[in-house]
Amino acid sequence: MTFTIASFQFHVLPMRTRFPFKYGIASMSALPHLFVTANLVVDGKAVSGLASEGLPPKWFTKNPDTPFEIDLAEMISVIQNASRIARLAAEKPTSFFEWWQNLYAEQSSWAKIKEQPALLANLGVSLIERAVLDGLCKALGQPLHAVLRSDVLGIDLGAVREELRGMRVADVIAPAPLSRIHARHTVGLGDALSAADGTLDDGLPYTLEETIRAYGLRYFKIKVCGKPEQDLPRLREITRVITANCPSGFHATLDGNEQFYDLASFRDFYATLRADAALAPLFQNLLLIEQPLHRSQALNEDVAATLSTWTEGPGMIIDESDASLADLPLALDLGYRGTSHKNCKGIVKGLANAALLKKRTPVIRGGPILSGEDLANVGPVALLQDLSVMALLGVTHVERNGHHYFRGLSMHSQATQEAVLSTHTGLYHRHPQGFPTLKIQNGTLDVSTVNSAPFGCGITLDVTQFEPLNDWIKRGGMGEL
Repeated sequence: MTFTIASFQFHVLPMRTRFPFKYGIASMSALPHLFVTANLVVDGKAVSGLASEGLPPKWFTKNPDTPFEIDLAEMISVIQNASRIARLAAEKPTSFFEWWQNLYAEQSSWAKIKEQPALLANLGVSLIERAVLDGLCKALGQPLHAVLRSDVLGIDLGAVREELRGMRVADVIAPAPLSRIHARHTVGLGDALSAADGTLDDGLPYTLEETIRAYGLRYFKIKVCGKPEQDLPRLREITRVITANCPSGFHATLDGNEQFYDLASFRDFYATLRADAALAPLFQNLLLIEQPLHRSQALNEDVAATLSTWTEGPGMIIDESDASLADLPLALDLGYRGTSHKNCKGIVKGLANAALLKKRTPVIRGGPILSGEDLANVGPVALLQDLSVMALLGVTHVERNGHHYFRGLSMHSQATQEAVLSTHTGLYHRHPQGFPTLKIQNGTLDVSTVNSAPFGCGITLDVTQFEPLNDWIKRGGMGEL
């Protein structure tokens, strides 16, 4: 199978949160949701692929001194540059993997010249990659899992990383995609925990207590700010709420949000938390620790000495530091146990990461960890494509928070809402107020319709209902957020 790329189109849907989402150094109350359409010709047949991503503040870059408008302009720049490279790499018929190699290499070279960080640069690669994959799956009339197992894309893992020579994508992904996935609920730094923290009368659960009861949650991701005087009382209350409302047990992960600049300091912080008797239920059920070190320090050589003697905690993984193809191998060498998957970090890269963890399983102390994390994904495109990949990678519990910070799919047209409800009957349901929202039952999501769609979405979305990106920029849309 070969294809050419005729053009790309970009459209924007501005979105506002129900309440601020506080993480790391950011507090998100609004963002632009970007839709990318790839117009392809696949084996002589015209087809369009679609991908989307919310563009959040202070994740791809964490410079506290730059305003969101500057960060957003950089995100848009790397995406547009990736589209330019992608189109040039497919002016003549090309295979998917050959095209992807050119896209990744040229975007990486451009980013080095422009001094753009790899995590940000690969946002562009991942969005374009997803749009093209969606088009190819539609052209083949097959879901992504089947396409990857057939090897029609020609992905050569050994060409991505030499130590993966001889491994096939079909040997890395699950034999069949998971039909249900646990939703791991984000407890943000400013989220209400109980009615004592206030109420929000918009028809959706607001406090942690309400959310557990409404969705039957059993998995949680808890963010910390790195200051014991603030974290300890909040963690005590979080632990109390979770244990009181999860009589059958629970599991949790701890997100360090890059708040530390040396691992010894984090180890002291962790010991302080762990010594608190009220937090015993939390630490007895802790699955992993997600990137406590700032990305500028997380892969330094001195990390290895501390990790080699780390016995009092669960496995530690990288997240933001998993920026380029070179990062996970280095992290494993230093003693980390794995990484996170987010579609915004790339599909081929995610497959190569899963393959590397499988390859190195015998030498990873405690075993490898591939977690599923979130960037406030919402449907009907980004969330479903992300769930599609999580299901085929066999990730059993995935951080999900877009449904919590945004009001379901209420920001979309009535036609889009009805299409989602009729196509994804197990994943979405109609809220009493009329809009679709995620159907989380017993803490799990039914992703069977996602697995049967070409690449998760399964509906025809008319992107012309949204504002063209260039028009949005020219009229000052960035300043309205």
